[in-house]
Amino acid sequence: MLQVLQSLSTGAIEVADVAAPKARPGAVLIETRASLISAGTERMLLDFGRANLIDKALQQPEKVKQTLEKVRTDGVVATLEAVRSKLDQPLPLGYCNAGVVLDIGAGVSEFSVGDRVLSNGAHAEIAAIPRLLCARIPDNVPDDHACFAVLGAIGLQGVRLAAPSLGEKVCVLGLGLIGLMTVQILKAAGCRVIGADFDTSRLAMAAQFGAETIDLGAGQDPVARAMAFTGGRGIDAVFITAATKSNDPVQQAARMSRKRGRIILVGVAGLDLDRADFYEKELTFQVSCSYGPGRYDSDYEQKGRDYPIGFVRWTEQRNFEAVLDLMASGALNVEPLISHRVSIAEANVAYDKLHEGEGLGIVLTYPQRPIAEKTKRVVSLAAATKAAPGARMGVIGAGNYASRVLIPALTKAGASIRTVASQAGLTAVIHGRKAGAEQATSDVDTVFADPEIDAVVIATRHDSHAGLTLRAIEAGKHVFVEKPLALSEDELDEIETAVAAARARGFEPIISVGFNRRFAPHAIAMKAALDRTAGPKCLTTLFNAGDIPADHWTQDPQTGGGRILGEACHHIDLLRFLIGAEIGDVRGVRIGRASGAAVRDDKATINFAFADGSIATIHYFANGSKAFPKERIEAFAGGRTFVLDNFKSLKGFGAPGFKNVGGFKQDKGNDACAAAFVAAVREGKPAPVPLAEVFDVSRASVRAAQFVD
Repeated sequence: MLQVLQSLSTGAIEVADVAAPKARPGAVLIETRASLISAGTERMLLDFGRANLIDKALQQPEKVKQTLEKVRTDGVVATLEAVRSKLDQPLPLGYCNAGVVLDIGAGVSEFSVGDRVLSNGAHAEIAAIPRLLCARIPDNVPDDHACFAVLGAIGLQGVRLAAPSLGEKVCVLGLGLIGLMTVQILKAAGCRVIGADFDTSRLAMAAQFGAETIDLGAGQDPVARAMAFTGGRGIDAVFITAATKSNDPVQQAARMSRKRGRIILVGVAGLDLDRADFYEKELTFQVSCSYGPGRYDSDYEQKGRDYPIGFVRWTEQRNFEAVLDLMASGALNVEPLISHRVSIAEANVAYDKLHEGEGLGIVLTYPQRPIAEKTKRVVSLAAATKAAPGARMGVIGAGNYASRVLIPALTKAGASIRTVASQAGLTAVIHGRKAGAEQATSDVDTVFADPEIDAVVIATRHDSHAGLTLRAIEAGKHVFVEKPLALSEDELDEIETAVAAARARGFEPIISVGFNRRFAPHAIAMKAALDRTAGPKCLTTLFNAGDIPADHWTQDPQTGGGRILGEACHHIDLLRFLIGAEIGDVRGVRIGRASGAAVRDDKATINFAFADGSIATIHYFANGSKAFPKERIEAFAGGRTFVLDNFKSLKGFGAPGFKNVGGFKQDKGNDACAAAFVAAVREGKPAPVPLAEVFDVSRASVRAAQFVD
């Protein structure tokens, strides 16, 4: 299928052929008929992409601050690699889509194949969209009008926050697409409207929709005109739908408002407020959030948990429906807003017009092509590359870790990437091209069924790891799975059973888990020093993990397993490697347990006993400063102490003959870990880490997560 992408590094627009997604559970598969370019958001992205590095930095000072913090903790080289990787990743554009339902996923009952629907899908021939982000299009609303409803919902949500009543006098500052639709929505609500803008053509349209106007380009004073409009009483509610860094819209809104008036920020404006303007009038100021309740709530948008209508009357989906109803009734007319209709194949022309300020409502059209061409789930990327026998990989998952770390490490080690698979298909194409892969797909079955693939690399969400590992073993393929191997001991039992069955039929599967720390040069040096020290050892490790949102998928016990199982497992494996003995007793405690507070498992201390009498403690803390290094390992044994700081330096104390180990850059062992797996697969050698040790660490990780739950 065709999809519009933008390079963040250059701003260049590309219409790429990518693998089509499938209708996953809770989602609707849509064949796009029309999509609208957002003149605000997408122009901002376009301008950002075409800016030089200095201008990019000036536009995002908070990102610059984060980058400097990363330099302090991880070093310049690692930071530059991360920034380049981020800018090198194309961005899918668009969020205003209208089309026809091709298929529905499990759990979707409100839509049927053949329904015309609106969604916040991208500029792509096929889109897979969660059901609560779709709305059925009335029969008398054409596709190229319906795609305006997403932007209309943004304006409508602002109107709902202001709750205007019949006869109130309101002002709309900024008459772009959202502003002009907001004018019509307010007129439909029985308000008298005045709108302000610099563009005379937009002012003319606002007048056509029944609003009085303020020509800012001609120097008209918006405050004086608004006060005259209200007979000196002041505006009841002001809607700021402009996109500017200037503080003028907020200041003007405050000065034209009546006492206890309402100001709603729908667009973007400077927020250097004058307290006196707000204080003396007791003004209400509120920022409107996109389409309405449900926006950015993963339970609503991704998991399909709707808000009861008796408690939340207007969700984002119901706002979509309301805007479409306004179009069907004739109260909202978007035909005058359409400035250009451009085929998706010529999207670069449309974005050039947007960049030059020519377009207002630019609609992308989708010429009819055979449906089989649009819905291909395997896309060829490159000619087959020569690889050493037994080193052809199929990669499932193309997220940040896979694309930035794992795939480059595999290719550096000499692996040939046969196929990259991802659920949506887009990331598989993007990162498959960078890796020189032969093909990309949105169908994981392709990977398991391909006889040319020797090993499967799994880099998906944690809840899928065990199931995909089982499928790979059953297909007679070796496995590299990004940690953790499984989320429960039952899943580990199933994998052990599958390994035994594979051995019975003559296949010895190599199973490696992405516990890369044990392959780090500093960890290997520390291991060698500890091996020269007799007797049990005492180790402590610190994971300054940093806070992440409570609704992040890794925090979900069912999806991510929680952060102890999902990330602290790195240090459990590292301890197992450094001590060199089986893990015995595991005990843990999390912050707040004694008080009964409802807290997550990402602030915890876990204690381990080992078969040789050694003991160890992991401190996994998410409540520290990001300016402090992320990882620290301390070992005490035989009168000697070793300290490994953030995989950048290793120091020894009281250890004659030991030479401290430095390094130009941080090295967590990712390349060496991947290389060990590739070599084992290619040369038919045993797994880099004995399978018994992999299961020992995996079971200890599951137990650790249970103890701090």
